[in-house]
Parts: sequence; structure tokens; C-alpha cells
Amino acid sequence: MAYHPKSDFLRVMTERGFLADCTDYQGLDEALIAGVVPAYIGYDATAKSLHVGHLMNIMVLRWFQKTGGKPITLMGGGTTKVGDPSFRSDERPLLDEAAIESNIEGMKQVFAKLITYGDGPTDALMLNNAEWLDGLNYLEFLRDIGRHFSVNRMLSFESVKSRLDREQSLSFLEFNYMILQAYDFLELNRRYGCLLQMGGSDQWGNIVNGIDLTRRVLENEIYGLTTPLLTTSDGRKMGKSQGGAVWLNGDMLSPYEFWQFWRNTTDADTGKFLKLFTELPVEECDRLGALEGSEINAAKVILANEVTALLHGADAAAAAEATAREVFEKGGAGDDLPTLELSTDELGDGISIVQLFVRSGLAGSGKEAKRLIAEGGARLNDTELSDAGLFITPDQLAEPLKLSAGKKRHALVKLA
Repeated sequence: MAYHPKSDFLRVMTERGFLADCTDYQGLDEALIAGVVPAYIGYDATAKSLHVGHLMNIMVLRWFQKTGGKPITLMGGGTTKVGDPSFRSDERPLLDEAAIESNIEGMKQVFAKLITYGDGPTDALMLNNAEWLDGLNYLEFLRDIGRHFSVNRMLSFESVKSRLDREQSLSFLEFNYMILQAYDFLELNRRYGCLLQMGGSDQWGNIVNGIDLTRRVLENEIYGLTTPLLTTSDGRKMGKSQGGAVWLNGDMLSPYEFWQFWRNTTDADTGKFLKLFTELPVEECDRLGALEGSEINAAKVILANEVTALLHGADAAAAAEATAREVFEKGGAGDDLPTLELSTDELGDGISIVQLFVRSGLAGSGKEAKRLIAEGGARLNDTELSDAGLFITPDQLAEPLKLSAGKKRHALVKLA
């Protein structure tokens, strides 16, 4: 980027690797220097928790607040009813109002840990776009807002084009999504003086639409900023592990498993992730990321501790590290390991080892569990398993059993 930012926020974004693109670097930089700027990121309520794929943009809001901006977290109580088609090959399942509300309550738990809400000038606002979308009059909306949109231009956006190029159906419902998101920006500017929308680079078209609409309707100058779409060094989308999504809510993924996800970062990603997901100085992130051989493992532990402490607290991070040390160095079964509790009714006369691997989350299916055992990757109490037909009886569960999938994933099974 040729432009050298003067504002603290854009400097942090640039130095730490958060910045993909901006609609007007200089205009935004000057607005940030001139006073408190409100900025938003939108989150559709498609699940009960946010996942690691959302964490980079939550860190952007956190840095925005730390550098004197006013963050707005916009819950998509309205837009979730439509579903964002961006770069999806199929339509999202539609949720009812109760499910959307329940999901929003779950998501709020994460924001409350990382961002400060309140009435102060830089305190964050938690808003819901149902506030202005639920009461829209369709004919008025078409006349006042719809007339500003060119279908030709909407069809040219990559998120829509890629779907049509693959000859995959795009419903009229989904096609409206980008109009609603543009309208969100307009309403946030009108109601709250919001000057900036941020999001992943897949949201560029939607953001530009909002800027264009606000300029046409209110004649106000506003800005857009995107973050890079994050993939790991081996090309996988950030946020997925062998066991599925890496959730940010502790009741959906234990702090220990969350810690383990970061501890298992590849060597090549360690420095980058330290800059994006911790608040350690950039020079320290670069130093740690440049370590080689076994020394890089110490940097990964620092990464895991820092991110876990931010989200779950310092005590949870320390407990996760202690459990990991006990499990890996001493071959023990740390108290903090993910635990499957079975009632005596569930257990009956016994349960197959394959079922235990699936129910503890160490295997996605019975087939996967059997393959793990056949390939020598499964252990019971640190002893390699070879018999996929093994049956565990109630008396064998008098003491907790430790299951392991590979060297890094473990779980306990015990009687409730």
C-alpha cells in the first residue's frame, strides 16, 4: 500500500496484517484523526456461537475501540431471515424468529468479553437490523431504495457471478440480500452517524453498494474497509478443525480444546496468527514467528495462552496449558480434558469403543473411528488400540478412561 496512514487505527491494521482494501484510505484516515468515528461489522445469526473464522474481525473492532473509535456490532435479526448468498453454492436454511433470537443471545456472550459496551463516546453499541428491516413497507422500499440499484451491476458482483457461472440457482430472496445490507449502512449512517463498514473481502461488493446508496439518498460520504480472507498455510479455510467448527462459546467448545486448536498451529502460520489474534507488540510477534525447530513450539504455547486468555480468561489459559503438559509430558489424563459422561442407563451392559470415539467427538463417524483404529492412530489409556470390535463394560468404567486420536487429541469417558 503506497498510502502511509497517520491515524493509530489504520497504522495498526497495516502493521498487523488486517488490511485487504479500503474505498478511500486518505478520506478515512482524515476522518479518524478528526474525531470519534462510529464503525460497524454485521453478523448474521446463523448459529448459537461465533467461530474462529469470525475472530479476526472481532479483533478489528477491539483494535478500533482501543485506538479511539466507536464500534457497532450489528446483529442480523432481519437479514438472517433472508440469508447471505455470498460465495455459497446453496441457499442457507431459513430460521424462525425464536431460533434467530436464541442465536443472537449466544453470540452476544463473545462480544461482551472482547469489546466494551456502554454510553461513553467510544463505548460500543449492540444493534439489531430488525429494528428497521422488520417494519419495512415493500412498495415504499422498492420506490425509495430499489430504484437506486442496477440489476446489471448487481449481476456483475463476484459473489453473485460465481454462483450463476456454475449454473447454481440463486433465489430472488437471496438476490435481495445485498440491497438489505446496503440499506443497513444507510440506516446506521442516518440514525447513528456511522461512517465506516468493515468486513471480510468477500463483502466488498455489499459494502460498496451501501456507500453508493448512502451517497445517493443522504449525500453523505462514508467508507468501507475489508480484511483478507484467512486461510492457513496449507490452504484450508481458517476456523475448521478435524472435529468441525472451532466455536468461541465455552459451552460449545471447551477452553482446553480451544487452546489446543491454537497450539496445533503450523510453524508457517505462527507469526501471522500472533499479529492477528494477540495484542503482543509486532516486533515480538515477528521474533516468535521466526523461531525454528523445537523452539517454535514455545511460540505456539504463547499464541494459545494469549488467545485463550483474551476469550476465556487467564485462569482458563493456565489450566489448559497445565492439562496439556500433564497429558503430553507425563502421559496423564488432565482434569481439563473434554469429558463424555455416560449414565448407567445409557451404558447398559456395555458400549462399543467405536461409539465412544464418535460420542466423545474424536471421530466424526463410526467409519472414521474404525479407520483410525485400523491405522494405529487410536489409543485407550495410552495403549494402542487394534480391535475395532472392543466392547467396554460398566466395570471397566469404574475409573475414567482416556481416549486418544493421534498424538494431540484426547478425551475422557466416565460414569455420570
